[in-house]
Amino acid sequence: MLLTKRTGAGHAAARSDERSPFVHSLQRGLSHALPTMDRRAFLRRSGLGVGVGVAAGSLALVKKARAAEGGRETAVGNGRIEVKRTVCTHCSVGCAIDAVVENGVWVRQEPVFDSPINLGAHCAKGAAIREHGHGEFRLRYPMKLVDGKYQRISWDQALNEVSAKILELRKASGPDSVYWIGSSKHSNEQSYLLRKFVSLFGSNNCDHQARICHSTTVSGVANTWGYGAMTNSYNDMQNSKCAFYIGSNAAEAHPVSMLHMLHAKENGCKMIVADPRFTRTAAKADQYIRFRSGTDIPVLFGLLYHIFKNGWEDKKYINDRVYGMDKVREDVLAKWTPDKVFEASGVPEADLYKAAEMMAKNRPSTLVWCMGQTQHSIGNAMVRASCLVQLALGNVGVSGGGANIFRGHDNVQGATDIGPNPDSLPGYYGIAEGSWRHFAKVWGVDYEWIKGRFADPSMMTKPGITVSRWIDGVLEKNELIDQGPNLRGVIYWGHAPNSQTRGAEMKRAMDKLDLLVVIDPYPSATAAMAAMPGRPEDLNPNRAVYLLPAATQLETSGSATASNRTLQWREKVIDPIWESRSDHMIMYQLAEKLGFGKELVKNMKMQKVKGMDEPMPEEILREVNKSVWTIGYTGQSPERLKAHMRLMAHFDVKTLKAKGSVKDPETGYDIEGDYFGLPWPCFGNPELKHPGSSNLYDTSKHVMDGGGCFRANFGVERDGVNLLAEDGSFPKGCEITTGYPEVDHVFMKKLGWWNELTPAEQSAAEGKNWKTDPSGGLIRVAMKNHGVHPFGNAKARAVVWNFPDPIPQHREPIYSPRPDLVAKYPTHDDKKAFWRLPTLYKTLQQKNLADKVHEKYPLILSSGRLTEYEGGGDETRSNPWLAELQQEAFVEINPKAAASRNIRNGDRVWLKTPTGAQLNVQALVTERVGPDTCWMPFHFAGRWMGADLLAYYPKGAAPVVRGEAVNTATTYGYDSVTMMQESKTTLCNVEKA
Repeated sequence: MLLTKRTGAGHAAARSDERSPFVHSLQRGLSHALPTMDRRAFLRRSGLGVGVGVAAGSLALVKKARAAEGGRETAVGNGRIEVKRTVCTHCSVGCAIDAVVENGVWVRQEPVFDSPINLGAHCAKGAAIREHGHGEFRLRYPMKLVDGKYQRISWDQALNEVSAKILELRKASGPDSVYWIGSSKHSNEQSYLLRKFVSLFGSNNCDHQARICHSTTVSGVANTWGYGAMTNSYNDMQNSKCAFYIGSNAAEAHPVSMLHMLHAKENGCKMIVADPRFTRTAAKADQYIRFRSGTDIPVLFGLLYHIFKNGWEDKKYINDRVYGMDKVREDVLAKWTPDKVFEASGVPEADLYKAAEMMAKNRPSTLVWCMGQTQHSIGNAMVRASCLVQLALGNVGVSGGGANIFRGHDNVQGATDIGPNPDSLPGYYGIAEGSWRHFAKVWGVDYEWIKGRFADPSMMTKPGITVSRWIDGVLEKNELIDQGPNLRGVIYWGHAPNSQTRGAEMKRAMDKLDLLVVIDPYPSATAAMAAMPGRPEDLNPNRAVYLLPAATQLETSGSATASNRTLQWREKVIDPIWESRSDHMIMYQLAEKLGFGKELVKNMKMQKVKGMDEPMPEEILREVNKSVWTIGYTGQSPERLKAHMRLMAHFDVKTLKAKGSVKDPETGYDIEGDYFGLPWPCFGNPELKHPGSSNLYDTSKHVMDGGGCFRANFGVERDGVNLLAEDGSFPKGCEITTGYPEVDHVFMKKLGWWNELTPAEQSAAEGKNWKTDPSGGLIRVAMKNHGVHPFGNAKARAVVWNFPDPIPQHREPIYSPRPDLVAKYPTHDDKKAFWRLPTLYKTLQQKNLADKVHEKYPLILSSGRLTEYEGGGDETRSNPWLAELQQEAFVEINPKAAASRNIRNGDRVWLKTPTGAQLNVQALVTERVGPDTCWMPFHFAGRWMGADLLAYYPKGAAPVVRGEAVNTATTYGYDSVTMMQESKTTLCNVEKA
């Protein structure tokens, strides 16, 4: 059978464009509404069973390869076996993989037992990762939509036509008429290069997946204590005494992360899970709390109520390190008494008292959240409420505590840090003139030239449209958009459309475009949505649609940042297959056509791949090292990262610190003192040898050992109240034993430290602060000589005065099932020109009440992840080894709700929402959800309101499993700070089909 033959050497070259009869049969079978086959039935039908025995030979091959000189390569007969170390390209845990490559073909894989992160474990996706590289259903060559069908074209034709169309749109409507959607599947280097690309194109109209998964986390956490990222690590959770999960189903979404939690439980750690749905994570908990979706703040403030009432808060910690907690205390005790919490969330007082006591009496306790908390119109406030719980208990900046925020995709953290954000340059530098001047100098490009690339100077410092709202950039009335043109062209560069809400309107927007380009290893649902017929009044007769085959991260090298801020370097496993090209090669080739190729790669060395020029990933990372001082992406040189990958076994599993002095045999670099992967911030030049920061804000360690404090990013005082840390609160060994502002040239001169800089450093640092000093001298002197943290030493902000709600307030979802509570907790007022677009809040919420939407659609609809699939699912649903595990899109519905609708388990049903959309899916009748709630996984696409879209995919590139996308039917709603979509709480009804 095909799937067993594919394990042989040289199979990729021998494959034809036509798929085997088995695959056609399998795809036809899975595309229809048939009862789900169990695993044995699938194996019998497909003949996959023999693969199990074949796979058992993997370890022997790895051992053979490692026995060779250097442990990396060996000759076998006339061939060659190599072991390439890479990192799983699915979720953000960062599991390492040893790929066995024979004669250029990836034939086997082994989880890396030496990895301190995955400890030799894999989830189903990681175990099947080889298929992602050698996948049968990849987009193989450039294609163009002609008369409703995709036709093969050459790369030259594709690049010429796409670039010509972009230049045409730029000339007619300006650079802001083209929208660039980046990817959290890009490496750090590609993410950085794409933001640079868009900047040199002359626009801030770019974004990526983080906007729709954790933008509220980044904004909320950064505005509380300094950096918008996970404070600790999966590993450090082994030091926790209690863990509170809210809106996180780690057992399915981040399976390998649960290893560390289970180890913690073996050592007595208590575990609490709060979720509207009883998940596989909840099944492992000591306490499960079910609450109504969208009421995270009542739940969290219900915890705080009992913490304050019983005096469980850490008073000294709050006095020394937190601003405004007294105001939060007043607000919580006045507004969130147990009866109010129960009314809003449905959680009884006894449950929250028990959880609060468990958190307070088992410290350090950690708090975990994911998209269940972030994807709401008040997601920023929910995030800050979680932060407040941890600040009240004194859990931030301590081992075993912190906010452990699990990201989604493999490099969503890195793409957020240094990638295509619409409101910042790499490293969260913002888009003010000073930031642009900083990067102009790093790039070696004249600042005035970059400014001239924009439609007008004001657009250079104006945040772009977010990916969550590009639809409205096309459909909204032009006079209501805060930029010259509507969007006319969209480039989908590794992003799944079915992961975004309002899918029905997205289809209309796609039809209206002049240009739609999909750059992806798999064509994604975008290809099918673009090709299927839409409303005649929406279709632009001049629209051009192109598909360009990108290589996977397994076909190139580069770094990725796991959720815990650890960077890992991927070796290139195989050469790009078929006609695919790496993303950074495509960026360079497009830039050449668009007229700024030389500027894009200035100061970077190039390499040849398939006879074509490509920027070296190491060179891109070196440019990152020279520029991103703000968050400490400067110390992770390619050499240090590669040494860490080779020496994984020498890092402690709990602390991530190197166990002692060990030198890398290839470079001679000694990892002593380092934390694995040099988790950012890793300050200063690589030569400073900062070890990285495993746990943020930890004052028990010296700053040169990864210690720190809260960032002085919000001024020195507020309304006469000190914002800096109190006397006696400082990192270990710091010469300044009180709070202090961030380091700049004036600071250094006042303290008499200026002369400790070299003459060259003084020249570079004059007039600069630590974030813009290109020499790194300010950081070196402050940290190494005096133990002073360059970003200052301040208090965390319990009150964030620059946000819509300085103290987090519960506000009912725009599509609320509770009109009685809308009156008590209304949403925000409408906003004009918010991220360039008008945004509805109260107007829409009141209209929903007037239309009695809650009566027509009485069930809450939420969504989430499965173990088997990732993100939009195009890659994983195209993997036959994973496709057999979950063959149907489904909706979970409670037995009570099902009985009243005459629905039985396994029935086909129609799920309908207020948008007018209706999804044909299978019913899973289960008590995992409450009587008022339905739940769907969001990984499916390829069916559209009952119709199979197989005919609209490029031939040979449709996923094996296709199903209805929940986001075809989801409704309008966006966070009041970041434009995060509200996908976890809307309304629906379910009817038997």
